Amino acid sequence: MTQSDPSTRGPHSNGPHLKLALLFGVAGILATLALSPYLVAVMPLKLAAAPVPLWVLLAAQALQAGVLCWALGWLGLFLGARFGLDAPWLRAWVYGQPRDPSRQARWWLAALLGVLAALLVVGIQLIGSPWHHAPDMGAGLGSAWRGALASFYGGIVEEIECRLFLVSLFVWLLAWITRQQARSWMFVVAIGLAALLFGAAHLPGAFAIGIAHTPLAIARIVLLNALVGLLTGTLFWKYGLEHAMLAHFCADLVLHVAVPLAAHL
Repeated sequence: MTQSDPSTRGPHSNGPHLKLALLFGVAGILATLALSPYLVAVMPLKLAAAPVPLWVLLAAQALQAGVLCWALGWLGLFLGARFGLDAPWLRAWVYGQPRDPSRQARWWLAALLGVLAALLVVGIQLIGSPWHHAPDMGAGLGSAWRGALASFYGGIVEEIECRLFLVSLFVWLLAWITRQQARSWMFVVAIGLAALLFGAAHLPGAFAIGIAHTPLAIARIVLLNALVGLLTGTLFWKYGLEHAMLAHFCADLVLHVAVPLAAHL
């Protein structure tokens, strides 16, 4: 590592973070490809109606996700650097640097909180009107293995876009608007805004699999997903992006693997 290489600057610099962002891009492509069996199962008619062959559509989606993860990942790292918003374990691995000693690993806590958040979501879904599932989502092993692969998309792509990028962007904007150093309330507001946008981003997919366009259904989709976003946003702030990724992955394993398997019993 040399001082002249801008891609190897530390997490608290304002320089580029190209190598780490490229890793995010590659991970985004792989995670989106892993999502493909799940998409084919839950949206067969919509995918069949596409004007291009299925493999071309899926490859284009994966490439698009990879470019977004690379670009938004770089922006998130750039904007969040001065506020300590980073992926410290991946950074240390990519650049061969010692990890920031102020960052404590709490992997078990992230995994546990992810599972608990998913169980809370399931519990809320069971209150009131039954949660609508598209017929083709099914249950049992067929749905479980697709759900397991889809969980990588949530843990990687959604966390890069909605936590690393959005939370960093909102904190940067709040600090810039107020002309202040970042305060705790700024992180809280940023995490909340990012969580709401994360919840709203699930609406098109929910509608595509047949969930009704009613105010109650919309509110449930946004708020239930926002619950997970609040958790992962807090973990990102306190421990780093990797903890948020792990919590999101574990939450999705419960929702997309454990729940279908339990329904099959």
